[in-house]
Amino acid sequence: MPISLHLSLMRRLFEIAISSFKIAMQELLKNKLRTFLSLFGVTIGIFCIIGVLATVNSLELNIQSEIKALGTNTIYIDKWEYSGGGPDYPWWKYVKRPSPKYAEVQEIKSRTSTAEHVAFEINIMTNAEVRDNTLSNVIFYGVNEEFSGVQPIDIQQGRFLTDAEFGLGSNSVVIGNEIAEKLFGSPQRAVGKQLTVKGKKVNVVGVIKKQGSTIIGGWQLDKAIISPYRYGRTIMDEKRADPLILVKGKEQISSKAVKDELKSVMRSLHKLSPTEDDDFALNDVNDFSDALSQAFVSINMGGWIIGILSFIVGIFGVANIMFVTVKERTTQIGLKKAIGAKSAMILMEFLLESAFLCIIGGLMGLTLVLILTKIASAMLHFHFFLSAQIIGMAIGICIVAGVLAGLIPAINAAKMDPVEAIRS
Repeated sequence: MPISLHLSLMRRLFEIAISSFKIAMQELLKNKLRTFLSLFGVTIGIFCIIGVLATVNSLELNIQSEIKALGTNTIYIDKWEYSGGGPDYPWWKYVKRPSPKYAEVQEIKSRTSTAEHVAFEINIMTNAEVRDNTLSNVIFYGVNEEFSGVQPIDIQQGRFLTDAEFGLGSNSVVIGNEIAEKLFGSPQRAVGKQLTVKGKKVNVVGVIKKQGSTIIGGWQLDKAIISPYRYGRTIMDEKRADPLILVKGKEQISSKAVKDELKSVMRSLHKLSPTEDDDFALNDVNDFSDALSQAFVSINMGGWIIGILSFIVGIFGVANIMFVTVKERTTQIGLKKAIGAKSAMILMEFLLESAFLCIIGGLMGLTLVLILTKIASAMLHFHFFLSAQIIGMAIGICIVAGVLAGLIPAINAAKMDPVEAIRS
């Protein structure tokens, strides 16, 4: 095809698209109520689809972010299987298992080649006091020096614990933002002060950056006091303090490889024979993330079903508009064909008009979603994401729906006999 002919065709298609858009807007302005009621189905359909997808996507992204905060490429060595639960969970089988021990940390480090950091943690729920002020449900953690390598801790004021403080087991601690606010008035005032935990004085050397509420739990750092393990064990009974070993794998090494190596190391440490079952659990953070992604696939399917049912109603509404439009413009169609307009051009004109009507309805639905996400984010303190991919998908759905809704009316218009159309 010559370039000049190709350009001429492109220019003609562009002119038809502009003309169709103007006609669609004129139809909307001329018959406001009829058009609005017909487009309302498209608006609600897009609102349902995009609203559900945006909510589910936001929920998944927030939860995945919290799971990653538990430690990327990290294995939790515990006596409990985190994937368990429900009435068939054999808790009696796990409660008899030995708890992880601090002495095992060094053994694991010396026997593994895939581990970058091996951390140990114990914790209890207790009260924190400053003079006459008492804050309940505070989590007191005792951790070793590699804990921050597995679970990064952002310090807002002051500093984190030093290697010397870990080695000596000093009474220096870092505290969560909520503790600093409620017991000292602000994070700035907390650094350098003392608070009392289980009758013992501890020195505050740093305040952790505000974390906010979480969906899945995890590390509750806003109400946490973090101390060196050697000091923490003087405050709590280690056997009853949920001891836990955290192993973070080296870069470029998969969590599966780390888990496989840890299994043989732990069996060796516990002196288990080949016929004996494991008396420990290796919980992979990546497994939580994969299981979550699978769960959200089903939730997304439910959202699509709800939205599609609403959207079908909208498609019939737009199809109704197009049938009426073709009927009203029958004489105009006949005149166009009489002066040389091709059937393909008539067909394209009505398909584009139908698509533009659906896009207008879809944009109304998207606007509603945007407004509600802003309101919900402010009220619920939960960040909703409306990605460009979702917006693009909504526009694509509207175009396809518009073509489908206008296909039969457009074909009827394209097949009209010019003489019969003008007579009508």
